[in-house]
Amino acid sequence: MGEKVVATRADLSDRQMYRRKLQSCLDVLERMLRENRFDRPRAVMGLEIELNLADEQGQPLMRNEQVLGAIASSDFQTELGQFNIEVNIAPHRLTGHVLEELREEIDTGLRYADRKAAEAGARIVMIGILPTLEHDHTGLDSMSHNQRYSLLSDQILAARGEDIALDIEGVERLQLESVTMVAEAAATSLQMHLQVTPERFSSVWNAAQALSAAQVALGANSPFLFGRELWRETRPVLFQQACDTRSAELKAQGVRPITWFGERWVDSALDLFAENLRYFPALLPICDDEDPVKVLASGGIPKLAEMRLHNGTIYRWNRPVYDIADGVPHLRVENRVLPAGPTVADTLANAAFYYGLVRVLAEQPRPVWTRLPFLQADENFHNAARHGIDAVLQWPRAGWGGRGGGVTAVPAVDLVLNELLPLAYQGLDEWGVEPADRDRYLGIIEQRCLRRTNGAAWQSATFHQLRERFGMDRPAALAAMTRRYAEYMRGGEPVHTWPVG
Repeated sequence: MGEKVVATRADLSDRQMYRRKLQSCLDVLERMLRENRFDRPRAVMGLEIELNLADEQGQPLMRNEQVLGAIASSDFQTELGQFNIEVNIAPHRLTGHVLEELREEIDTGLRYADRKAAEAGARIVMIGILPTLEHDHTGLDSMSHNQRYSLLSDQILAARGEDIALDIEGVERLQLESVTMVAEAAATSLQMHLQVTPERFSSVWNAAQALSAAQVALGANSPFLFGRELWRETRPVLFQQACDTRSAELKAQGVRPITWFGERWVDSALDLFAENLRYFPALLPICDDEDPVKVLASGGIPKLAEMRLHNGTIYRWNRPVYDIADGVPHLRVENRVLPAGPTVADTLANAAFYYGLVRVLAEQPRPVWTRLPFLQADENFHNAARHGIDAVLQWPRAGWGGRGGGVTAVPAVDLVLNELLPLAYQGLDEWGVEPADRDRYLGIIEQRCLRRTNGAAWQSATFHQLRERFGMDRPAALAAMTRRYAEYMRGGEPVHTWPVG
């Protein structure tokens, strides 16, 4: 959820001062970019995984404070809902046996956390949206005890000026006239970071945007929300609606939502930070004591605290990140499009596909974003979220079967098997990833395509089989499916191998 906040509501009063500080941060960032003040090139990546807490019956459990106390590790942190926690994986060099090292590290950490959570009566479930979660679980009393969350919720409601509503139409339709921001906590994500130089930032961000739809189609794992079967990956539409600061009138005027795919390809990281300042009023206008201009002039490294805080309240699916490590500033692209789960092996397969493919797409002599209109990339993303593994995407013809210019419609699984997966292999080779690890994890992606199975497909098929073969009512089928999911998740075999039902 971004930077931690310690403030009172009185600190939110001076928006003009905050706006001036934001502009000062942006000016300093521009100067730092111009003067090459950033870290040298390093192939560094990192992961964050958001997790759900459930009881042995698969029902959500509001015990994150007790669970975090039992785990007693700074790697695990609170999240918005009391039924959420997050694990942060230390940065790794993207080379050699990194995928197997990450698998062992994540698997060991999650198994330990699950054992400690059991001491608090909870189990950890790595899934995009917990299928048993109900609307009643997302009231304000379910919000984690963190000042940032309550302030942010208040500010979203104040900006909107009316209740938050959900209206999502997929396989079924969900309509709720009033929800809290905690509804957004239903969506748990895999966040993948890649440190990049300023010169390469725009190419990597554009590439990440272009491939987001394929990621979602392959990795969809959130087909149920509040008892209804909706999109194959319901998180994007849930995020947009549950965090929407816009009234109906502002939507009609074309005001941009804070959960945003974007509207154009960019030329630099500065473009994105400038858009954040230009388009989005501050939700947490809390000023830091630092004068970034003076810090930079004295030879120091400015925190740019206001810019980082503001950036953390705008939910881009590929987010720019300014950070400081070991006293040196750097930039990262944070890829946020994927849900958590289903297993550690699936998570590493998703990571292998992304990191391999983003490298090659970013370095192509005729980049995909010069041949794919941005609007179609946006439409691809939403089509993938709606239809998952069965999505049909628009892709440049020049890279599809050798045909001429323009774009063509192609099933996502065919696009991945025939074009994108070979590029992902090439990219991992260029990173220097161990070939055996490359083959193992990209092989999982291949099998998902061949079997047309991912987490969302398995959840839906199992739910319907439980309903039809065993006559279970909806809540019982969702709970039984969730328990089976958790059992297979702990077994560790990738989702395409799971038996249905």
